[in-house]
Amino acid sequence: MTPLAHTTGLRHACTVLSRPGLIRLVTEIDDNGPIPPRSLTRTLPDLPDHHLHYTVRQARALGLVRHEPGVGLSLTPSGSGLTDIYDALARVARRHHLPAPVCDFTTRVQHTLTLLAMPVLTTEQTERDSRPAAEDLDGTRALLQQWLQENPQLTQGAEPVLAA
Repeated sequence: MTPLAHTTGLRHACTVLSRPGLIRLVTEIDDNGPIPPRSLTRTLPDLPDHHLHYTVRQARALGLVRHEPGVGLSLTPSGSGLTDIYDALARVARRHHLPAPVCDFTTRVQHTLTLLAMPVLTTEQTERDSRPAAEDLDGTRALLQQWLQENPQLTQGAEPVLAA
């Protein structure tokens, strides 16, 4: 993979992974266990139905969640790995008060993913970099890239085809 293709794939993955509904869905399942059938709208009541159903279809197409008969919507191993990434991203943001000293988990994850999607700076640029989180960002970028290598469907540059 060329560096440009790698950067484009990382940006695309960061864009997909920063969608609020996706962050909320996978972290909700991680925090509270499978979502029983017909309980999705009660579990995430602030998300409009059409947005919620699109998010579930997208998460299934990406291999992050699955429906288990009698259990409901649960995380796949890829989804469980993603929650670890989300937690690491939020920790970096919280440690460095990004994007603000007080904000919610989803906003912290989104902001850190935006920073990770930026081109990696050279060593000389990093030394001059005023971002306090540069070293932490490098660590979380490495975690994300490792997860993306194990989940290449997110770096192939195209949205998964979702059935209507």
